[in-house]
Amino acid sequence: MIEDIWVDPAVTELRPDFAVLAMAVYGLRNGPTDDRSRAWLAEAADRAVAPDDPKVEAWRDAYRAFGAKPQRTRPSVDALVRRMPLPEINLVVDAYNAVSVGHGLPIGGEDLARYAGTARLVRAAGDEPFEVVEKGEPAIDHPEIGEVVWRDDLGVTCRRWNWRQCVRTRITEETSDALFLLERLAPMSLEELRAAGNELTVLLEEITPGLHAETRLITA
Repeated sequence: MIEDIWVDPAVTELRPDFAVLAMAVYGLRNGPTDDRSRAWLAEAADRAVAPDDPKVEAWRDAYRAFGAKPQRTRPSVDALVRRMPLPEINLVVDAYNAVSVGHGLPIGGEDLARYAGTARLVRAAGDEPFEVVEKGEPAIDHPEIGEVVWRDDLGVTCRRWNWRQCVRTRITEETSDALFLLERLAPMSLEELRAAGNELTVLLEEITPGLHAETRLITA
């Protein structure tokens, strides 16, 4: 799975410093937020980077590079560090949100059972389907032409690089196999990116001792 993930050169032309650490994790036993994950969120809030941290500002610059307005649709880590206390979602999402704000990097989580084909980061043609919920009802949206998106064979899985995930592949309490995408721009070092991946692995192993994980670092 992770060996096939790719990043389109049209994306790396925007940000040659982009790198993503892909982690495929199998056999998770997810569940609702508990006291353990609440402690992760509380600790992460205490050490979270500030909204004006250079690592967060780098993502705002990346959004501007493809025509997005980061004040209106914020990069995921920018939105999280402005939202304290951190929301309680479920054990796995709590884990990667805690790592995200602590290191100042966006992290996406995908349910592999609902994924179709290879994950790839591309610039959108504009006609790709993006599954959302509007006013409580399923709906289909579309990215803008040239927008940076993660997608699979069925459509867009995350719009504007890491702004908003589709409902189809989001991680739920029933998720057992997951793909995590830890995204880096300078000034974050590759060493810190790897450290964030190790920290996420430790938290996931607290949820599911003995889980099987595969990792791959993809750089420009």
